[in-house]
Amino acid sequence: MKYNIIALIQARMGSNRLPNKMMLSLHGKPIIEWVVYRVLKSKKINQVILATSTNYENDILESYIQKVFKNVYVFRGSENDVLNRFYETAKYIQATHIIRICADNPLIDGKEIDNLIDFYLKNNFDYVYNHIPKNNSYPDGLGAEMISFELLEKLENSVTLKSEREHVFLHITNNSDLFKIGTFEPEKDIAYPKLRFDVDTFKDYYYLSMKDFDIDISSKTLVELFKRDLN
Repeated sequence: MKYNIIALIQARMGSNRLPNKMMLSLHGKPIIEWVVYRVLKSKKINQVILATSTNYENDILESYIQKVFKNVYVFRGSENDVLNRFYETAKYIQATHIIRICADNPLIDGKEIDNLIDFYLKNNFDYVYNHIPKNNSYPDGLGAEMISFELLEKLENSVTLKSEREHVFLHITNNSDLFKIGTFEPEKDIAYPKLRFDVDTFKDYYYLSMKDFDIDISSKTLVELFKRDLN
């Protein structure tokens, strides 16, 4: 079977805790550029798509991404019904599988996305993840989440809670007894679950801004750089 695996980067400008963070400069490039650039390093994703909302403040995201990346689509849908935004995008692209990328993770690793895809395809899970250190030793912010389009369609047609439509896979984690959920261990040299590379607040942004690294940094080098702070 031929798969059409797409990466949906969930991004918007209207963050409450750190407004306009997608366009904040991290070592000379907007955070959203870091995310897209590093996701594009994946060798197993067929298409990368920025999934943002129709709200006018996101116009700059669309124009910037289309200017910098000629091979990245932009899809715009509901601001709060993110589940529908994902579903409509995946349906239009005729995806077989969806990788959810959180745009709060400028240091996401294309290699770790590929490891996630390999793990999913070799096993029999409904939902797999390696973006957070839950039942694994991954740092927070290097990986992603993956489900099939078939399951995404079931969620679209059955989920009614507002919170579970705003947070795409929350229904799965809220009902873990109904779904086969899987994760796995990273390579030993990046197995530092106490490290966190999310940009959710100004403190997070400052933390990353005060270290010297560039957009091509490997996860191994990144962990070497930041693990000193754990001592």
